[in-house]
Amino acid sequence: MKAVLWSGASLLLILSLAVPVLNILTIMLLMVPYVILYTTLSTKSFLLHLVPVWIIAAVILGPSVLIIALFFLIPAMVMGQMYRKKAPAPYILRRTTLTILFCLLAELLIFEGVLNQSFIDQIGEFVRALVTDLESEHVLPKEWDSDYTDSVIRIMIQSIPQAIILISFVYAVITQYFARKVLASSIEDIPTMPKAKDWMLPRIMVFFYLVVYILNMFADSSSSFYSVALMNLVPLMKYAFTIQAIGFFFFIAHQRKWNKAVPVIIAIPLLLFPPLSLIGVLDAAFPIRKSFSKSS
Repeated sequence: MKAVLWSGASLLLILSLAVPVLNILTIMLLMVPYVILYTTLSTKSFLLHLVPVWIIAAVILGPSVLIIALFFLIPAMVMGQMYRKKAPAPYILRRTTLTILFCLLAELLIFEGVLNQSFIDQIGEFVRALVTDLESEHVLPKEWDSDYTDSVIRIMIQSIPQAIILISFVYAVITQYFARKVLASSIEDIPTMPKAKDWMLPRIMVFFYLVVYILNMFADSSSSFYSVALMNLVPLMKYAFTIQAIGFFFFIAHQRKWNKAVPVIIAIPLLLFPPLSLIGVLDAAFPIRKSFSKSS
């Protein structure tokens, strides 16, 4: 009966893709029923539940919706397989993130190679159309010209790798969080993520970050692979050290027995202001936590 209910939830999530605004929220949860069904059922039973859902969705919304459903199926099966094997939670997160990243890249290649739809060209067309509308409404400054527009388009295109990686990571985190909450009620010893207070990056990451940061200071603004790679690596590593900084404040809150809401509130400015990731760099580079442990 639970499997039938989760199949129904999967169908509702797929159908919600046709509802504007709502689909922005529901698409983030689309993988969750897949993961739960694949983990708790045999592969044959999983397919028996999945096929009717897809058929009904295709009849109501058209066969094109199956492209999205198939995209989320592959990483969901990977995560479900890892849960079946009781793999460590951080490993599940990394493996699922890489799978989603691979599927995103494959889909972009399919759209460009098979359907002749270039995502990069569409970005350029969207920005130029937006600039034209803003100019007609006299919103843009008088100094704005085609060179500014081309610069914005170039920056957006060069930031695509960073955006794809972040999207893959966020999808994996959200799916793992909700799927684990459900599976923990029916499966013993379900793998759990380390608590926020235990989040720690390897110290070698500090060295890599310094190298990348210094190289980026001397890199030109060209569209070479070297420049684009550095342009995306620096903010990604800042995000990683921001997570480290959040873990640091959760650690202090645990040691000092603060209210649980305090580190959550502190996390907000850490996420909004990238320079604060320096706290995470210092936490990873030096044994700061030991001093708080001794003083407590």
